[in-house]
Amino acid sequence: MKKGLLASYVSGLSDREHGESYDRIIRYFIPEFITSLLLYSMLSSLDAYFIGYLKSTTTYGVLGATKHLIHFITKIAEALSVGTIILSGRYNGMSNFAQSGRTLRDAFWLTCILGATVASFLFFGAHYIYTLYVPADMVGLGVPFLRLRALGVFLMFIALAFVGFLRGVKNTKAPMFIFIVGALAFVFFDYGLIFGAFGLPALGLQGSAWASVIQYTVITIMVITYVMYNPDYRKYGISLLGPLQDGAQCKELLRLSWPVLLDKATMAFAYIWLVGMMKPLGARGVAAFCVLQDMERFALIPAIAFAQVSTFLVSNDFGMENWQSIKNNVKKIMFLASIVVFSILFLFSINARTIIGWFDRKHEFTDLAAQIFPFVSAFAFFDLLQLVLSGALRGAGNVRIVMYSRLAVFIFYFIPISYGITKLPIEDISLRILLLFGSFYVGNALMSIVYIQRFRSGLWKTLK
Repeated sequence: MKKGLLASYVSGLSDREHGESYDRIIRYFIPEFITSLLLYSMLSSLDAYFIGYLKSTTTYGVLGATKHLIHFITKIAEALSVGTIILSGRYNGMSNFAQSGRTLRDAFWLTCILGATVASFLFFGAHYIYTLYVPADMVGLGVPFLRLRALGVFLMFIALAFVGFLRGVKNTKAPMFIFIVGALAFVFFDYGLIFGAFGLPALGLQGSAWASVIQYTVITIMVITYVMYNPDYRKYGISLLGPLQDGAQCKELLRLSWPVLLDKATMAFAYIWLVGMMKPLGARGVAAFCVLQDMERFALIPAIAFAQVSTFLVSNDFGMENWQSIKNNVKKIMFLASIVVFSILFLFSINARTIIGWFDRKHEFTDLAAQIFPFVSAFAFFDLLQLVLSGALRGAGNVRIVMYSRLAVFIFYFIPISYGITKLPIEDISLRILLLFGSFYVGNALMSIVYIQRFRSGLWKTLK
């Protein structure tokens, strides 16, 4: 007889026979956490801290709005990276090393094409993009900033293809060290080019964009060199210049990647949509939303890292059909992620005003954001839940169910509900922001219900 949901969860936490130990999961998690922290939160938060010293709410708003757009693009870049994790991990688990290496070759060329397309769109469409979702006084400042960021975006696409391969073969330490070096380069040039330190020109907001380009130049060179010249990877027979003779391999990579692209892009676009819903509130409302989202994103970095661990552990176990190990690993990862995330949220909640003040030197939106943050944090569990479960389903090749769930929730629930909230006669800005945030997290709860049912039914073993 199938156990109840809670009983099944508890028994999986204590099962030592199937799945990885907590100690091993944490060892996988720590490098992923550092990598995710550098990729998604810490550097952008430090960048915002530096920009805060310029004492311009408009400039801070441009940076925050652009970060949501770059986050959206990063999720697109992750799509092929996740597809690479799934395929290279599956073949690695089957000891088919040559096929695992061919996965990287195909991912590299597909990523170059996609990255060039996206970067061109950002560069040539910068003015149109900004006019759609930010107040008019931010557009002129944002256009040259985004055009510079476009070059860094192209390099990011290439780097994440190689990182996906390394994660697929269970190497999380190398990406961590590479991202650390890239982070150090970013911090040096970000500070230097914003304020004119170390003999560099003072470029203000544009200095931030140049620092990002330098960061991903360093990362891309390092990760390519590491994979191509490391003796440990000779068994994979990696040749980037080899012809793409295996059409079936490319099709399989695209089959796994395009649903991931749609579902990740959908979630990231939800934040851009929310910025658009904040547009009538002016620069103060946009800035308050951006700092709240930065704090939430920082707190959820452990969940993002655990989701990556979930993906590559599931993909390797799937190749060996270790079904019970897969389910137990997901439960253990969920337990660990909840402890870490809510510890961070608690500390942020009791120190919200101080933390927000670091970015708001003129104290124009600190009070507004500080009174909202504790309420927003209470809903963060639903985001954590859907992150870990969707990562596990991707590892099992169930990329379409994640895509369909996210698209359905976004189109039929989130867009109409959030748009409807903006039409309500609510003059209290804090209540309006809280309701918009809440509508997003309720959507995450709806997705999680679908994912749990998928695991409970056993249909996740069907690779659809």
